[in-house]
Formats: sequence, C-alpha cells, structure tokens
Amino acid sequence: MAAADETPRFREVYSDQDILVLDKPAGLVVHEAPSHKGETLVDQLEGSGQGGEPQRPGIVHRLDKDTSGLMVVALSEEAFTSLGSQIRKRTVRREYLALVEGHLGSDTGTIEAPVGRSRRERTKMTVGGVASREATTHFDTEEVLPAATLVRARLETGRTHQIRVHFSAIGHPVVGDPRYGKEGTYGLGRQFLHAETLEFLHPRTGELSRFSSPLPSDLMNALEHARSEA
Repeated sequence: MAAADETPRFREVYSDQDILVLDKPAGLVVHEAPSHKGETLVDQLEGSGQGGEPQRPGIVHRLDKDTSGLMVVALSEEAFTSLGSQIRKRTVRREYLALVEGHLGSDTGTIEAPVGRSRRERTKMTVGGVASREATTHFDTEEVLPAATLVRARLETGRTHQIRVHFSAIGHPVVGDPRYGKEGTYGLGRQFLHAETLEFLHPRTGELSRFSSPLPSDLMNALEHARSEA
C-alpha cells in the first residue's frame, strides 16, 4: 500500500516490443488534467521508457482514477493503429466486476442509453446529457448478496463513466461511488469497479490475447463485508 503522499504505481502484467499490458491501481490518474497536479500513469510510462513517443504515449483506452484493473498500452505505431481500430470496431473485450446496490430484476441484461455531460454539474456525466453518444453495457449477475449484487459488466462502447452512469440510471449505483451513488459503503474509499478481463488480437501476430486481474484487497474486503451483512 502506497503512503498517503505517494502516487501508486502500475504493475506490469505482460510486455513485448509492441504492447504493454498493465494493472492500474486505484488512485492513479491516466492523463494529466487541470484538476490533477500529481504524477500520472503517462508520467510513469515515460519514466520507465515504456510509453512510446512523448507526443503519443500509447494510450488507446482509459480507466477512471479510482477504477482499478487492466489496460493495454501501444509501444509501436503499428500497435497504436491496430488497437485503436479494434476498439472502434468494438472487438476488444473489456469486462469489469462491479458491486451494485440492491437486487437487479434479471440475471442478465443490456443497458442502452446515450451518455453525455451533465448540464448541471460539468464534472459529471449523465444519460441524455450534452453531446450524448450512444452507449451500451451488457451485464451478467455473478452473485446476489443481502443488499447488493456482484455483476460482470461488458462494455460495447467506452464512454466516460459509462458503467457508473448506466447502473445509477437504472437505480442500482455502483457501491461506494462518491459521484453517482453513496460514498463509503462497506468501508470503501472508492467505487467498487475493477477492469478484470481484457481480450484483443495481438497487433503483430493476430493471435487472441487474453489477460485477467484479481480483485484488489480493498474490494475483496468490501465484498466479504457485503456477504456477511444481515
């Protein structure tokens, strides 16, 4: 666990001349932003020599600051082009584990609702907001708990805060989400959302590449808490 004043660092899962697959911890911002002054994932990549060219650090998709889990970074121009194309064609498989409040009406389902920026709060996204774009989230129930449900959510599109906004919109916000739900549930200091599985075609070989990441300790502790709740 990083000290309070220390930025957490990513963990390398796999790398070769074209790609780096990493496990991003909660608390690490991917890109520099006006609201963030500390070290970012891009800074760490450039410092380790794994970020590609400074003008194009190889980021082809992102995770929210307090969402943990898998990302793939392109280390070559060819990989950047290939991965970007796969994401646009929606052939990259991205699965998340999320603990959501309450009990869903079905074991599986699809949420289709356009996501855009909130007209009231510019730091939030919302269904039907400004410049909304189509957004689709598929889900399967993994475990039903006394007051919550563990779901596996698969992104078909990748809009900002998509999973968080979609589940909040249907009345089942992600547990611990300070922006779209209730902060601090089950002792969490962030939302219960983890990018567990990542699957894509390797840019050079064309072979199917599949990676998985275990739940971090804070989410495991929260899950055990949720399981034991009367």
